[in-house]
Amino acid sequence: MRIIHTDEITKNIREMCIEANVSLSEDVKKRVLSAKEKEESALGKRVLEQLEENLAIAENEQIPICQDTGMAVVFLAVGQEVRIEGTAIEDAVNEGIRQGYRDGYLRKSVVSDPLLRENTKDNTPGIIHYSIVPGENIEIIVAPKGFGSENTSRILMLKPADGIEGVKQAVLETVKLAGPNACPPMIVGVGIGGDFEKCAILAKKALTRNLDTPSPFPHIRELEKELLEEINKTKIGPGGLGGKVTALGLNIETYPTHIAGLPVAINLCCHVNRHVKRVL
Repeated sequence: MRIIHTDEITKNIREMCIEANVSLSEDVKKRVLSAKEKEESALGKRVLEQLEENLAIAENEQIPICQDTGMAVVFLAVGQEVRIEGTAIEDAVNEGIRQGYRDGYLRKSVVSDPLLRENTKDNTPGIIHYSIVPGENIEIIVAPKGFGSENTSRILMLKPADGIEGVKQAVLETVKLAGPNACPPMIVGVGIGGDFEKCAILAKKALTRNLDTPSPFPHIRELEKELLEEINKTKIGPGGLGGKVTALGLNIETYPTHIAGLPVAINLCCHVNRHVKRVL
């Protein structure tokens, strides 16, 4: 039995909130930088050059890549051989978010009530997803999510008869409806299976998977490749101004589902696909 104090969780989440907002993971950064070579539109190339310049400024000066520093989404995979001491784990996570957004001078974007709209002034509470896994470590993923792209995401409860073609149609329709509003070039996370809420979590988690790591399932891997190609044929392009590079990557996560259902969630993210992973 390994003991981990919640102070350690708070400390790491504080650092991860800042890190995620000032620099992209290497796989995402690589896709942004290589997109310029693929883009055929002169205007699209110019947009991508500006994104490249913005990334460099943010990292060099340690300032946010985007003014929307997101609502903090945290995935915690807790080893069943871990004993957690200290405060309540949810309080520890939110304290890390609070400190990170305060000390990193990040925009506070969370309101305490969805209708009354009063700002909490510290970007808490975050969205926390827990899972219990084998082992004596805690894996933490912090993924701040901006709402320009979040607002264009969708869940569809398809029928089993809709099949793979129905899934393709749902993804492409969502991208086309989003158009420039998702701040392309975008990254697309797709969740297939489970139920209403599970497929949405799968789509969110898909955005945190390394873009250079395709699905381990051959039929899903092929679907990822095909959908990315089809999205880039829409000619929405960088900034929604036309061009070849509408999406930088697409990941799909799946889960078993009911015989009567085919839930599909599409979680769109702009090129600022922020996520940091650490293992305690």
